[in-house]
Amino acid sequence: MAINEIEMSEKQLPTKWSKKEILGHLIDSATNNHQRFVRGQFETNPEITYDQNKWNEFGFYQEIDSQQIIKFWTIYNSQLVEIIKRIATDRLNNQIKVGDHLVTLGFLIVDYVAHLEHHLKQIIDY
Repeated sequence: MAINEIEMSEKQLPTKWSKKEILGHLIDSATNNHQRFVRGQFETNPEITYDQNKWNEFGFYQEIDSQQIIKFWTIYNSQLVEIIKRIATDRLNNQIKVGDHLVTLGFLIVDYVAHLEHHLKQIIDY
């Protein structure tokens, strides 16, 4: 929240995401992983994929105030933490189709956190 709006909106290249768009990507990731975390508990091999560039473009993150994006990202991830805390251990081996791969719900949870940390580091080091 200490990064100003100009810095959050700046793009190093026209084809690269700004810090706001990177954070927007994390919101899109949260949205899709929310479905994976919920549906993966009761559906057989649900398939949940998305076009990250189209989601980012049509989420209009570059045009939205960065404080709004940060607040939404924070609240959404707080909700995901509450869901994850309640997933029964025996469901962690349930499989979800992501692209051409079947992965476990447990893997997706761990991977989600690693993905989150990767992009937050990108925002800080950008």
